[in-house]
Amino acid sequence: MKPLIGVSTYREQARWGVWDQLADVLPAAYAQSVERAGGVPVLLPPGADDAASAVVARLDGLLIAGGADVDPSRYDAEPHARTASWREDRDAWELALLDAAPVDLPVLGICRGMQVMAVHAGGTLVQHVPDVVGSERHSPGGAEFGDVDVDVLPGTRLAAAIGDKGSVRCHHHQAVRDHPGFVAAACAADGTLEAIEHPGHRFRLAVQWHPETRDDAGLFRALVAAAASEGGD
Repeated sequence: MKPLIGVSTYREQARWGVWDQLADVLPAAYAQSVERAGGVPVLLPPGADDAASAVVARLDGLLIAGGADVDPSRYDAEPHARTASWREDRDAWELALLDAAPVDLPVLGICRGMQVMAVHAGGTLVQHVPDVVGSERHSPGGAEFGDVDVDVLPGTRLAAAIGDKGSVRCHHHQAVRDHPGFVAAACAADGTLEAIEHPGHRFRLAVQWHPETRDDAGLFRALVAAAASEGGD
């Protein structure tokens, strides 16, 4: 059977057809990428924290998707002037999913997902990358993605999935500063951390870029393959 991959979603006011109401939404590219890699996507809108264990028990893999900034209080920081629009319900839900995820459950984080995974581990974030690197190339503004060259550390799970370097599409004004338990897996030329992975887990990997926005299937294939090797027994 194809592995079930849970994908976290937004809960936002949205408009479609004649409707303008609160909705659970996510760009279709996430689910399509999972499907193309051979998995079955299951969307996971923010829910009650105590439901996370029941949800995770039914999954073969977990994908923490991109989205808004993480609430700085989650890592004991005051908000930067450019930190905004965090969603307390989504923060709580995704952290609960990670709390409930057993060590052998494959987990992939994308953009915000990498930041959530680092904060869950007790890490902290750079709240505005341009303050550090002096440019906005990682998030040029609006719906535009920044093309960023990354170097992948050899010998990592990430290198096995996508190779040792390449150009990626970024849309993040924040980044991971500290990541207890994780090791760096890729960096941009300006020093921005672009990927982390956890050597103590079978597959727990996160990237700061958006592989779902281009034909960049290596990460999704790796996630689904890891999920199938466990969930398909």
